[in-house]
Amino acid sequence: MMHAVQLTGINQLAVVAVSDPQPGPGEAVVLIKAAALNHRDVWIKSGQYAGLKWPCIPGSDGAGEVSAVGEGVDPSWQGREVIINPSFGWGEGERAQGPEFSILGLPREGTLAAAMAVPISQLSPKPAHLSWEEAGALPLAGLTAYRALFSRAKLQAGERVLISGIGGGVALFALQFAVAAGAEVWVTSSSPGKIARAVALGAKGGFDYSDPNWAATALKRTAAFDVVVDSAGGAGFGNLVDATVSGGRIVFYGATRGEATLPLRKLFWRQISLLGTTMGSPADWAAMNAFVTEHRIKPVVSAVFPIDRAAEAFALMERGEQFGKIVIVPKG
Repeated sequence: MMHAVQLTGINQLAVVAVSDPQPGPGEAVVLIKAAALNHRDVWIKSGQYAGLKWPCIPGSDGAGEVSAVGEGVDPSWQGREVIINPSFGWGEGERAQGPEFSILGLPREGTLAAAMAVPISQLSPKPAHLSWEEAGALPLAGLTAYRALFSRAKLQAGERVLISGIGGGVALFALQFAVAAGAEVWVTSSSPGKIARAVALGAKGGFDYSDPNWAATALKRTAAFDVVVDSAGGAGFGNLVDATVSGGRIVFYGATRGEATLPLRKLFWRQISLLGTTMGSPADWAAMNAFVTEHRIKPVVSAVFPIDRAAEAFALMERGEQFGKIVIVPKG
């Protein structure tokens, strides 16, 4: 038996003993050294996600060591240090995911456990410069940020980038990736402390999005932005349009503040592109790992909790007080 975080109903979370996983054909068992939370896990816990099932083990991020392999898997995988690609069944095309696409942690049991069985095709070598906690924090948010910036927005060196809501995992990866790619990066937040920490990571500065006139302030301090990265949507989306250069691109991967009313006249007259994005393809995953290794990028880890304090980790994310990823370290 092993320990795992289990959700048994809406806001019903417990750490329980469950059966050890067994590898099926083409699979490996990974002993999880570190996992991390995403907003997706909080939405599943609160019943605000499609395809809910109870009980379930959440978690899309994880890194660990291969302990066993199933039929058809090269035995040399045993003992390897790996990270897990949470993007399952992407499909054949690069333009968008196919109908079989799913994300690790629902419907398939996730990473918030001492071990898990996963198809060998979802495993990649752990970047050697990362600690276990950093490696466990990388997969979902890193993949999402990479595709948003490079596959969708086609970011180029020297462009000016605005990243909204700095402090979350994807936003911070987008900041780190864009800086590494040679872009000029600015951020928004309602927290001066988070803006200051973003500057320490390479941002040029930031703006308080709780000020309804922040976009006008931004345009006085700097020119308009070539690329805007957003996950909030909602009533403030129009400010992002105002801050975007004519011919610029707004790429978005969430709607945490709800649907947005689009200023269509501004969008078409200024020829601004809206680019939706979700997770990433196997090619995005490989490119992201290579980029992280080349530039020796280290995920920002906000807090680390042992698995028996998983409820505290979820509560921290629900309060939105983190700056970076919230990591959970399982026990056997």
